[in-house]
Parts: sequence; C-alpha cells; structure tokens
Amino acid sequence: MKKTKKARQHTRPRRLSASLLADALGSLGKGVLVADRSLQRDGFVIRFANQSFCTMTDFSAEELQGLPHGKLHIDRSHLAALRRWLARPIQGRIFTGEGYLACNHGRRLHTAWIISPVSDARGRITHVTITYSDMTRQRRLQEELVHTQRLDAVGRLAGGVAHDFNNLLSVINGYCEILLSKPMAARQARREIGEIHRAGLHAAGLVRQLLAFSRRQALDPKVVSLNLLVQENADILSKLLQPDKSLTLALDASPDHVRVDPSQIQQVLLNLTINARDALSPGGRVAIHTEFREIKAGRNRRATDMPPGRYVLLSVNDNGAGMDDEAKAHLFEPFFTTKEQGKGTGLGLALVYGVVQQSGGYILVQSIAGRGSTFEIFLPVVNAPLDAQAAPPAPLPAASTHGRETIMLIESDAVVCKMVEGILTADGYRVLAAGTSAQARKLVGRHRKPVDLLVIDSGRAGAPGEKFVSQLLASQPTLRVLFTSGSEVSAIKDLPAKSQGILTKPYALSSLLRAVRSLLDGQGAVDHTGQVSTAS
Repeated sequence: MKKTKKARQHTRPRRLSASLLADALGSLGKGVLVADRSLQRDGFVIRFANQSFCTMTDFSAEELQGLPHGKLHIDRSHLAALRRWLARPIQGRIFTGEGYLACNHGRRLHTAWIISPVSDARGRITHVTITYSDMTRQRRLQEELVHTQRLDAVGRLAGGVAHDFNNLLSVINGYCEILLSKPMAARQARREIGEIHRAGLHAAGLVRQLLAFSRRQALDPKVVSLNLLVQENADILSKLLQPDKSLTLALDASPDHVRVDPSQIQQVLLNLTINARDALSPGGRVAIHTEFREIKAGRNRRATDMPPGRYVLLSVNDNGAGMDDEAKAHLFEPFFTTKEQGKGTGLGLALVYGVVQQSGGYILVQSIAGRGSTFEIFLPVVNAPLDAQAAPPAPLPAASTHGRETIMLIESDAVVCKMVEGILTADGYRVLAAGTSAQARKLVGRHRKPVDLLVIDSGRAGAPGEKFVSQLLASQPTLRVLFTSGSEVSAIKDLPAKSQGILTKPYALSSLLRAVRSLLDGQGAVDHTGQVSTAS
C-alpha cells in the first residue's frame, strides 16, 4: 500500500533552527568554540563561544568574538602542529592537546581540548569546533602526587645518606675527643683539632636535619597543649624578629591537645619564624594563630590527602616577599633555598616537613609573590590528658665512668666498631665486638661469663638483630640494652625502661661512656644532650 503524500511529509527530517543549535551548545557542560577554518598567525578566529566557555574563562562572548584562539593559550607551540594537521586532509580526523588557558583577571586554567572539522552540505570544511574540558583539579592532584612521590624518594635517599654520614662523623668527632684528651698534644695541634671537632659537630647538626626530613629521627612524643607550647616560645620568637619586625599571636584552638615531640615543634616554630623574618621588610609582621578544625567526610576544603578528622591548625603567616610557583614547587626539598649563598643551608623547611609528617600531621602552603606566605600545619587532636612536664635533668656526676662489666658491641661499620671498642676497653670494660648478630652469637657462646650490656646499632641490625636481642634476653634477663641509632627505635616489651635506652648518632664518646655507666647502674641512658632517653 503506498504512503500518502501527507505521511511522507510527516516522516521527513525537520531542520533544526540556528537558535536551537546555539542554545544546545550553550547548555553543554564543556566549553565550545566555533571558529573559521583558516588558521591565522595566532590561531583560528573565534566566531562563537558557548556560555560554559565564557564561565570557564571569565570572558564575555563579545570579548571572544573575532579573537584568535591561540591568544588564550599560554603555550602556543601547538600552532605549528595545527598547521601540519591542516596541510593534510582533515575530514573525519580530530586534533587533541592539553595545556593552560589564560583567563580574564589573571587566572589560568588547565584544559584538554579537541579540535574537529565542520563541513557544509557539499562536504566542504568551513569551520572548526574546539571543545575544552577543565582539567585543573585533576592536574593539581597529579602535581601533588608527583611532588609527594619526589619528596618521599628524596627522603629515602637522605635517610640512607644520613645514616652513613652519622658513622663517619662518629669516627671524626670521636677521634677528635680522644686526641684532645691527651695532655701531650701541642697547643697549636689542639687548636687545629678543635676546629675539626667544631666542624664535625656542625655537620652532625645538618645530618640531624636530614634525618628529620626523612622522618627517621628519634622522637619523644608527649601530649601537650599547642596553645601553651606556642606561648612558652613567644619570647624567643619575638627576639628573632627584633628590632624592626613584630610578632602577633591569636591562640584560639579548643581543644588543643596534640601528641608531638615538644622540642621538635619548637624547632618547627623557630624555622618558620626565621624563614618569615628573612622575607620581611622593616615594619613587617609574623602572625601565629591556632584554631580547631574538623574536616568532614566529603567536605574537604582542599584537594589534599588529608583525611577527615579533628585537627588543631597551627598557622604561621607573614606579609613579606612571598614566593613564585617555581619556589613553591621545590619548597620542602633538602638544600633548596632562595637565599644568597652562605645565608642558609636549605634544610630548615625540609626539617619542618619531616617533623610534621612524622608527627602524623599535614602541612599546606599558600603564597603569592609580593604578598606574603602562610604555612598551615594540621595536627590530629588527641583525647588524652596532658603529660607531666619532665623535671630539669640533674647535673651529671663528675665521678669516673670506669667499669669492669662485660659489654657486647654489635656495630656494622668496622671503623666505628674499632673506635667504640677501644674507648670502652680503655675505660676498663671487657668488650666482645662483632659486626653482625651472627658473629655476636658465636662470641657469646664462647664467652663463659654473662653479658651485662648489649650496645647495638639498631639502624643496621634489622630482623636478625631483633631476634638475637630476644634470645639474649631470654637467657640473661638482667641484660641492659643500649641502642645506637639516628632514627626512631621501638621499646623492648617487658624490659624495664631503666634497662634500655637510645644514644643518637653521631654521639660524643663522653656521652657513650656516661650512657653505658648509667644503664649499668640502673639509671637509664643519657643521650648526647644529657637527657635520659628511653626507647619509645
């Protein structure tokens, strides 16, 4: 049966109006440009921009009309590739790329784009459409991931290098102590040895900062009030800024209990204040404030790895010179500094980053060149009472550290092992020295008397060393253990705190002798600062 003329007219496709097509393009979530097919020096001349593109870039459709699209691209290197693309038949093909667009009011936007040809009824290409997708958030997340991975890789490298340098500095500083203790040394020689020793001690301080960045330093965490901790350090921070710069405090955090190493957070405050001071002009100011922040699931205010939770925010803000994007990209890397040569080591902010990370916190930075910087540190709130303040350490006795006990020494570095064995033997102790736990096991098996103290390099002993310590403790329950390490050490369960301790590398030989004697006398171990330091 034949269709009627009216039916045939009813099934014929109806041509959509130009206004409807414009409305459809305008409603798309992606930015769309329609431009002439002819490529000018600065790109395709724009004839139409949908509302989404105007919203993305803060330009009006009138401002974009007649503008070459390449004027919006910060990097115009894609124009040469576009010319090669147009030199060949482009029917059915597309051109893709990604990069930053220069938006109105100085903003910039990272986008991915697709350029497609538009043909007329005769198949001739008359225009091109350019579709833009906003990739700024994804780009930021990718850059943060790459930055975090780079810092992590540098941290692992720094930690390994720092451990080896600790051993070298232990030897240098140790033999300097030995030479300086000899009365027959000439006065000139003593001065020169003293200079070597001072340089070695300075290098040891730099190594400790590297260990802080790599999150391998030994911490002594306590539950403290962050507001009180800032107040206690306000005087010294103010003095750092005198005479022509000032400090203001706004300590509003409640609750404000955090579990941190107070001395390390003090170092964070010092480093951030010094960093701000060096960026300030006369009359500038540093503002430190605290406040409670709760990050709820799905409502993070920034694209960061910071999980939801309850935090105390510690903010250090200055109105100084600020930083450009290049400086911010390398801010926490060791040895990166924008200061003049000789004015800084580039380890101050690396230490800040490491301490915050090792304390379970997060650090964010906002900075604009010429308008100052803000460092925001988020530390998890803890629901625990404040730890009692430690009493000032009693003066170390001047009595002799000599002893006759048996000491088992496990030290993988042969030079350090020889030096430590020599100083302990000279002080009267019987020393069984080994480079590995396997060698130590054989020495203990041949030695008839019990071992009174085990001195072990926990950073290199690993799982075999832990197994040896457990076996030795099982057979000799009165054993004392002294860990020598540049990193954090876990306490031995069921062993009294007074029977174990840590001596942080690089250590002074006098500190080693005091720590050995103190442990053997059941008084705990003293570290290089003279403080009692027990494994945590």
